[in-house]
Amino acid sequence: MPTAVRRKADVLTRAQHRRIGADLFNYTWTLLDRTERTADDEDEMLYAAHASRYHWGHAGTALNRSIAEWQISRVYATLKRPEPALYHARRSLEIARRNHLGRFYLAYAYEALARASAVAGETRARGRYLREARRIGSTVRDRDDRRMLLEDLATIS
Repeated sequence: MPTAVRRKADVLTRAQHRRIGADLFNYTWTLLDRTERTADDEDEMLYAAHASRYHWGHAGTALNRSIAEWQISRVYATLKRPEPALYHARRSLEIARRNHLGRFYLAYAYEALARASAVAGETRARGRYLREARRIGSTVRDRDDRRMLLEDLATIS
């Protein structure tokens, strides 16, 4: 029987994990916002999103983890890779539901599911998730948050 691999103690502090997670999240957005990306840029964007989620897993809250999963789904949808986009959208929704994160984050998890379903060519699922995101989003109290969500929903074909 093989022996268990001994893991070293984490060399980063919680604060370092948080800073790196936030920096990588923001960096991923700079790549998402580009109108033209090389294959290397696309790889970098994907790796940065996953690395951000890794660090939030060590130092973040459920909210941070749900948002990070949402961002990974968005990256995969942008790259036209439906299966991982759907997987991470479901993870975002699961975390948001389990931790009662609120309407805004729940609506955005449905936004991710709608976007990933659109990439997958699943028009029924896309429509169902869009309706749910809009229904929940219409109850978001903050006007700017609600506007941002509706604008994002409008970009899903």
